[in-house]
Amino acid sequence: RLAEDRLRMLRAVRFATVLDYKIDNGTWKALVANAPSINQISAERIRDELVRILTSPNRVRGWDLLDSSGLMRVILPEIDAMKGCLQPEQFHPEGDVFQHTRLMLQFLPEKVSVPLVFSVLLHDVAKPRTATVDETGRIRFSGHDRLGAEMTEEIMRRLRFSGAEIEGTVEMVRQHMVFKDVPKIKRFMARPTFEDELELHRVDCEGSHRMLDNYEFLLRKREEFANEPVIPLPLVRGDDLIALGLKPGPKFGEILEAAETQQLEGKLRTREEALEWVRREYSLGRTAEENIE
Repeated sequence: RLAEDRLRMLRAVRFATVLDYKIDNGTWKALVANAPSINQISAERIRDELVRILTSPNRVRGWDLLDSSGLMRVILPEIDAMKGCLQPEQFHPEGDVFQHTRLMLQFLPEKVSVPLVFSVLLHDVAKPRTATVDETGRIRFSGHDRLGAEMTEEIMRRLRFSGAEIEGTVEMVRQHMVFKDVPKIKRFMARPTFEDELELHRVDCEGSHRMLDNYEFLLRKREEFANEPVIPLPLVRGDDLIALGLKPGPKFGEILEAAETQQLEGKLRTREEALEWVRREYSLGRTAEENIE
């Protein structure tokens, strides 16, 4: 009967997850045998069942059943590829990337949003592709956050998630390594996904070295920023750059972001200070054409 309606394979996993019961041996053998054909049903139907499984409070059991049945290998081969991807023991005593991700699911609260649970699943999805060993023998994953964001978007588009769900998840994956940067923290706090990003960071720590220093730092910063605008009005605007002789172009964004970072770090406090910093930093004594090259 599973071959007649392949969605029953995922439903069996969902019911066993949500109701916490054991799938009988006959059904399980048929499920494993038919798992390679799961992609014959629509991506939308697969997505809906995955969401129900992974947003269940018993999601770790769902993960285990998806894995042991072979369904995960077919639906999400990028996650299956995490198996055996070793990490530095100093920071990840829990084991490889696959085990780390499973452990993070365990530390999530009962109620989770779709972007949060899928950012947990996919935040390290690029580690197998970026793994290198440096001259000291340490394993590194340079750029896994950026590549991971690209892979996350590809995976979620493949499964037909909504634009809002994709955008929220991709940004959380892209930003999950930069929580100690105070200017970026202020920008995060202005985003609707910040609470989920904070939770992603907590379970990332819980599922690895278990040191919550960064998380507690973020909580203090949230309290510290509570009575002030999360992101103050910028001291320098595009009109100011035009007045300084620059023409609108790619350089604009770079200069405005750099000036805003200086402002958020408290290094620039007035508009006059900010304009003088821009003049000095970008040598605006030159012609406008030279400035935007």
